[in-house]
Amino acid sequence: MAALDSVYMFGLDNDKLQGEAAPLPDHLPEGTVISPDTRRGNRIPPGQSRTRKWPVLDASGAPRIDPSRWQLKVWGQVSQPGSWNWSEFNALERIRVFADFHCVTRWSRLGNIWEGVSARKLVELCGGVKPDAKFVLAHGYDHGWTTNLPVTEFLAEDALVALTHDGAPLSLEHGGPARLIVPRLYAWKSAKWLGGLEFLTQDEAGFWERNGYHMNGDPWKEERFNWS
Repeated sequence: MAALDSVYMFGLDNDKLQGEAAPLPDHLPEGTVISPDTRRGNRIPPGQSRTRKWPVLDASGAPRIDPSRWQLKVWGQVSQPGSWNWSEFNALERIRVFADFHCVTRWSRLGNIWEGVSARKLVELCGGVKPDAKFVLAHGYDHGWTTNLPVTEFLAEDALVALTHDGAPLSLEHGGPARLIVPRLYAWKSAKWLGGLEFLTQDEAGFWERNGYHMNGDPWKEERFNWS
């Protein structure tokens, strides 16, 4: 396990320091989607500990992304492929999500507020998924990086392609300009620097999954590694 963890590039974002008390899903703006895990009596999954900071981790460093050339593509087992450039994507209807964030390296950042385009909305704009669609492979701009997840997790109410975090645009180090957020799975499934979503009939391992990480990644079941 240590060998796998050592592949991560690690840093800290001190501008995102939280207070002592963990944010609660109370008094949020009307219409905010509240991730169900934030309603748990104990919000820290097994083997995790809370951080007030926001660590920076990735496999090989942030890629160079020109917003004027950024594009999100959706293809595979959907009724019709979709594609949006930066201005088109920013014109789509947005949602706000309050969710916790659990990294497989054993830290959890509680009470994040994400804003962006609902995963369900993207699928709707593509005419829906085909009956045989069971999995999604998320493609990043960082050197062909990918990660896989079940369609059911992708279509959860609290899943989105995020453009902002806690009211500010996503920085490049945290996956900006746009990253996938799937709060109910470990954070490596929330692909940074998102560029594509491929819907599949069969599961296909992504970068970390090929290197020993779990194919599903439920933090409450401690699905960290394939041998766990």
